[in-house]
Amino acid sequence: MATTLTPQTQTPGRTAPSRRPRGDLRKHLLLTAFALLMIYPLAWMIISSFKPGNLILSQPGLIPSEVTFDNYRNGWNALGEPFSLFFVNSLLLTVGSIIGNLVSCSLAAYALARLEFRARRLYFGITLASVMLPMHVLVVPQYIFFSQLDMLNTYFPLLIPKFLATDAFFVFLMVQFIRTIPRDLDQAAAIDGAGPFRVFWSIILPLMKPALVTTTIFTFIWTWNDFFTPLIYLTSVDVYTVPVALNTMVNAETQNGVGALFAMSLLSLAPILLFFVIAQKYLIRGIATTGLK
Repeated sequence: MATTLTPQTQTPGRTAPSRRPRGDLRKHLLLTAFALLMIYPLAWMIISSFKPGNLILSQPGLIPSEVTFDNYRNGWNALGEPFSLFFVNSLLLTVGSIIGNLVSCSLAAYALARLEFRARRLYFGITLASVMLPMHVLVVPQYIFFSQLDMLNTYFPLLIPKFLATDAFFVFLMVQFIRTIPRDLDQAAAIDGAGPFRVFWSIILPLMKPALVTTTIFTFIWTWNDFFTPLIYLTSVDVYTVPVALNTMVNAETQNGVGALFAMSLLSLAPILLFFVIAQKYLIRGIATTGLK
């Protein structure tokens, strides 16, 4: 008796095997390859900091044939001063810059976002336009200005602009955040007799915590890594910051100085990496709640 073959029908409720896991695997492998490519220079610098100076360039592999700690000992006192001095200088400058940006930018942002005065929009437009102005355009007039005030080789040229709300990016950041705060809170405080500064101090400032944290993080990273501005104004070794000290350590004539430079460069990265790891969640939360979506 002949039998007829009928095509198998798919049971209702079942779906065809998904190919998505295979696609996710390829995506993760690709991202892992890019991550390894990005990490390789840092790994090479870490390993090279433990190599003798004459082997860093002659044996560029990741597996050292000889390990030494002389690069750290030599680099720590390479400039005649302990490298801890440059860490302290950078820390003082960074803390001062953070305080200056938090105070001045928050006050300027509050005025532009809440207070009513003539040409407020014009001032805000000028503030935004200054973001697009290259800092190198201002180098010569600022240098002449601080030179006439006899402030060269001090931290005043680096700190005074921070207390004058010259970082327009942070002003814009805080203005966008303040605009999200209901004005009803201001009006309620005004009915109770609070003035503009009391409203700012008691209501606006406590609610600006995400924007303030974001400003702190960016100011720390940018100030700690800043090389160009301190190089212009600082001329004595005892006031050098970490980037300027590392630049002074560069010696193109011998290979022995390369290991010490790598060792001190690695130490200079430690505060940035530690600070970023600790403040990463605050950075993401701050950006997400300050209008930069």
